[in-house]
Amino acid sequence: MLCPKALPLLLALHMQLAMALPVPSELSEEKAAKIVKNYLEKFYHLPSGQYQSAKKKGASMITEKLKEMQRFFGLNVTGEPDMETLEMMEKPRCGVPDGAGFLLTPGNPKWKHTDLTYRIINYTPQLSVAEVEAAIEKAFQIWSVASRLTFTRISQGEADINIAFYRRDHGDNSPFDGPNGILAHAFQPGQGIGGDAHFDADETWTQSSMNYNLFLVAAHEFGHSLGLSHSSDPSALMYPNYAFREPSTYTLPQDDINGIQAIYGPSSNPIQPTGPSSPTTCDPRLTFDAITTLRGEILFFKDKFFWRRHPQLRQVELNFISLFWPSLPNGIQAAYEDFDRDLVFLFKGSQYWALSGYDIQQGYPRDISNYGFPRTVRAVDAAVSFERKTYFFVNNQFWRYDNQRQSMEPGYPKSISSTFPGIESRVDAVFLQDYYFLFFSGPRYYAFNLIAQRVTRVARSTLWLNCR
Repeated sequence: MLCPKALPLLLALHMQLAMALPVPSELSEEKAAKIVKNYLEKFYHLPSGQYQSAKKKGASMITEKLKEMQRFFGLNVTGEPDMETLEMMEKPRCGVPDGAGFLLTPGNPKWKHTDLTYRIINYTPQLSVAEVEAAIEKAFQIWSVASRLTFTRISQGEADINIAFYRRDHGDNSPFDGPNGILAHAFQPGQGIGGDAHFDADETWTQSSMNYNLFLVAAHEFGHSLGLSHSSDPSALMYPNYAFREPSTYTLPQDDINGIQAIYGPSSNPIQPTGPSSPTTCDPRLTFDAITTLRGEILFFKDKFFWRRHPQLRQVELNFISLFWPSLPNGIQAAYEDFDRDLVFLFKGSQYWALSGYDIQQGYPRDISNYGFPRTVRAVDAAVSFERKTYFFVNNQFWRYDNQRQSMEPGYPKSISSTFPGIESRVDAVFLQDYYFLFFSGPRYYAFNLIAQRVTRVARSTLWLNCR
């Protein structure tokens, strides 16, 4: 869950694939090759200097390493540096390799004792001493709650885990690269440098969602210090890519609980801890909180996550909402795209936000009363815009809003079932495709033909996530 600085938005979101190499067209073949080479050498054990020779021999080694990386992240296994793969390579992530593909570090290294000590060798000037110590203590605490481990800070002498902030080359064969690069790394349990965690002193460390939250980065690195490798579960703390989560309410995800308990046994607490898990993409019971289009993509929201369905390629990837929009709440309840204004509006409770592309606009959130809802309406179930009108669904009724006049039309609310025959249940989400409203209710969706004015198809919602 850690390391290089997040790019303003993932590279080349809507670029076409190049003919000579399946990469975004604005990215040269030389640049793409350098990205692939560096990534596979750092994180997937491609021998240094092997890229060009492997390329000349038919690229079999490169292909296999790319497939290994694609399998880990749940991408389409093509063995080629396609757009989806290059986007993943550009995401913020940890400096520790994940090519082995194990939950536990290969060889299963572990501490032989459970009462571990740690020492903070030096501090970052961006936070006070007390703030650093509190973040480190909290980062260790989430692991002790889930296992039999205890952690005690010492101020002198030899500790099991030494914590330090360093710049550039600092003598461990894993140099940092200054701002906007690798944030941190840690070593597996063992003697000497074993268990130690190093943080890049050139980065800006914070207690908030700005830049990099020290607690979140430290908690991930300490997982390595205890013997955990990277997880392929996007909700896990040990997932390689960084995503902000609110520290004050943070609990260790279930995948990480399972991992630490596999090494050190269950917690000694009478009630065993449980943690959140990422939604199972093809669970036949899966429901969505909200759905919207965004410049050709389709975004499916669920709790703290959302799936992006890419246009044309029909590839689907799961992300944290906070990875793209740290200031947005979890549990978005409704969303729609205003095509004329090139904006997407997101709703939760009585508030709503506006996005231009992936940027939250200034002046938000605002209150939904701005749309002209009566005071009795304090949340929206679903929304969709069509022909300069926006339809808002609340319980078994809907309102229609005139986007040009910016006012609710008279004569509303109306019954959903009377206007959209065949839609008898409460609407969880809806979006527009061609001349269809795609209504989602429970684990099914209903394709309502706006010309024929009837439902023409009913099917499982997960078909939109490429589930069979």
